[in-house]
Amino acid sequence: MRWRLLPFTGHRASVNMAVDEAVAEAVGLGNAPPTIRFYAWRPSAVSIGRFQRVQDEVDLEACARMGVDVVRRRTGGGAVYHDSSGEITYSVIAPEPMMGADILASYREVCGWVIAALADLGIASEFAPINDILAGGRKISGCAQTRRQGVFLQHGTVLYDVDSAKMFSVLKVDPVKLSDKALSHPWDRVTSVRSLTGCGAGDLLASLQAAFCRGKECSGSLLTAAESARASELSRAQYEDPAWNFS
Repeated sequence: MRWRLLPFTGHRASVNMAVDEAVAEAVGLGNAPPTIRFYAWRPSAVSIGRFQRVQDEVDLEACARMGVDVVRRRTGGGAVYHDSSGEITYSVIAPEPMMGADILASYREVCGWVIAALADLGIASEFAPINDILAGGRKISGCAQTRRQGVFLQHGTVLYDVDSAKMFSVLKVDPVKLSDKALSHPWDRVTSVRSLTGCGAGDLLASLQAAFCRGKECSGSLLTAAESARASELSRAQYEDPAWNFS
């Protein structure tokens, strides 16, 4: 089956999450092919997992002070800081049978595409179940997944550059987790493509696009008018709604 590769875009947090959901709906209805998209968060944002309590995970005062958006994802997992120039986010959206019923195997498959992209840049990395990728023992990519109405959605981040001070100013880090891992600072847990290779963000994007499309029939295409309209509706009605984000 042919995959659609959407052009790289940058949007505010509510729009990014709304586009994922609008595409998932279109794929579920058979109105869109399986889709790969890469995007940025502008401005920077924190996304929290579907079942988290925002006040427990995010320093809202710091976010307001720094102009960082906050949004709740449809997927589970933990809170993630998305730097506007420090990461590339991907989404893979497809009919569920294409990705198989085994959740761990599907995480391993998609994370394998990220690992291949990093390898093309000279970075050795490994899958750390269930949803992380480590380079030199430090996290360089994480992801989350959901399956609804027969549609598979996995989105994840690849760290190009890390502003550790800002990241851990807006996220509340459990000190118990640090002591369990014998880490003196939370930023000891993460690394980035730039720190390991010095390559540009454009190099990372090109590598990811090539690796994700490798072995597939991929063609570049835009959102349909219906998907764009639905994304605008979802952004306003759900992902900008405090009842959703702060429930």
